[in-house]
Amino acid sequence: MTTIFAAWRAVAAMFILNGALFGIWASRIPAMRDQLDLSHEALGYGLLFMAAGAVCSFPITGRLTDSFGAVSITRVIAVLYTLSLILLALAGGFWGLAAFLFVFGAFHGSMDVAMNAWAAEVEQAYDKPVMSSFHAMWSLGAGLGAISGYLAVQLGLTVLVHFLVAGGIVVGLALVMSRVRWTSKRSEGARGKVFALPSGVLVLVGFTALCGALGEGAVADWSAIFLRDITDATESVAALGYAVFSVAMVACRLGGAIVITRFGPVSTARFGGICAALGVFGVVSAVTPLPALAGFALMGAGYAVIMPLAFSRAAGDPDVPPGQAIASVATLGYGGLLIGPPLIGFLAELFGLRLAFSVLLPMAILIVLSAGALRRAD
Repeated sequence: MTTIFAAWRAVAAMFILNGALFGIWASRIPAMRDQLDLSHEALGYGLLFMAAGAVCSFPITGRLTDSFGAVSITRVIAVLYTLSLILLALAGGFWGLAAFLFVFGAFHGSMDVAMNAWAAEVEQAYDKPVMSSFHAMWSLGAGLGAISGYLAVQLGLTVLVHFLVAGGIVVGLALVMSRVRWTSKRSEGARGKVFALPSGVLVLVGFTALCGALGEGAVADWSAIFLRDITDATESVAALGYAVFSVAMVACRLGGAIVITRFGPVSTARFGGICAALGVFGVVSAVTPLPALAGFALMGAGYAVIMPLAFSRAAGDPDVPPGQAIASVATLGYGGLLIGPPLIGFLAELFGLRLAFSVLLPMAILIVLSAGALRRAD
């Protein structure tokens, strides 16, 4: 029988890979922007294609996961996702970048749905609250990806070389670490539905996830530019914005199981929303890099448990198959993760980047108000 550690390690490897590829991309966005001479508005439009690719992939992957099993779908998409990262470095202009971002977003979103379904299987099979720890591994991977961007800048590596080396190392290690005997659940009843849109209480679960994920996406794609343009940070220091955010998420997600067990999912989510709101205020009021970095860290701590709680609630829904339920929540949740960056870009073009980031404050407050939907189903 597969041990809990072996199963945890396998799924954790996939989460680390997914986060690392996203962090690698996020750390080099300023370089890509300068290389292609894009304005804030143009970059926002380009990131919108990434969001579109992800949103299109969610319902399709949910159906495939229920039909063929989360394990096989996760592993195949892991390789395709890595290849799509390398494509981004080959963009020669706005439209090339937009097309490659659509592909990158599609595989990023597909892998999110499949690996979360696998994680839910492990959590349910061993009756341990491990979902938060898997998302901690995603944040760890994202942080390592962001740090690789810092190192690449220091070493003078081109974006293409950086993506080839970092992506190749991460996917190779992840595929080796994910080897485990695991038979995924399959749900034939899900075949009749093509689009996995949330219904009932899952709508509010998805909305809560959206509020948290919108902030995550904004920090991932705009923290480096915010630090450089608003606080006059150097390029290497600017690359640390997403790194400190991810480190804070890792720490809080690793301890998430203890906190959730002690205080319950609703109270934990409400406290997270308060922390996120305070972090946003710290960022938008900063005039030097250090306070902004502290704000990003507090945002990471606040958003840490929102997505894990949303996916756990979705996977345990009594009326909807796990893959479809997770995909439906992801349609809103990770839609926010990927729609957040272009939204910030559009608002930055109109009002400036500092005011654009301020939109995250009311979204964090909404987490506090909607957290009741995360209460576990009986």
